[in-house]
Amino acid sequence: MLTKEILRIKGSALYTVGPDAPLAEAVHSMVANDIGSLVVMDRGRMAGMLTFRELLRALSAGGGALGEQRVADVMVREPTVVGADVEVDDLRRVMLETRVRYVPVMDGATLVGVLSFHDVARAVLEEQGFENRMLKGYIKNWPE
Repeated sequence: MLTKEILRIKGSALYTVGPDAPLAEAVHSMVANDIGSLVVMDRGRMAGMLTFRELLRALSAGGGALGEQRVADVMVREPTVVGADVEVDDLRRVMLETRVRYVPVMDGATLVGVLSFHDVARAVLEEQGFENRMLKGYIKNWPE
């Protein structure tokens, strides 16, 4: 299974924020959309990623308050990215080795989506379920 196939299963929703947005606005967007990351876009290009990990660091540094911090102050400026044709096993390996839970998927210079560890786990589970049903059908109809 390829990353573009997982994106097709997941859907095409892409949540973004600008680098100059207040962190409180980013938190509100993440809560309202029940998501754990935002792609930081600047003039039509991906400038970074903001995840709950960076928000927790900002809260810890601010003594529990976000204050006047902006997204650009805490975002990951060069996030780990993968291509649209990456195999799911390679994607899982990248996510585990880099310890990231959210990975932007690029098709050339175009951002086509973001995959979370949850998206990957769900896609693998669905693929395994399909293969399991196919094998059971094959065994059930085996000529005697």
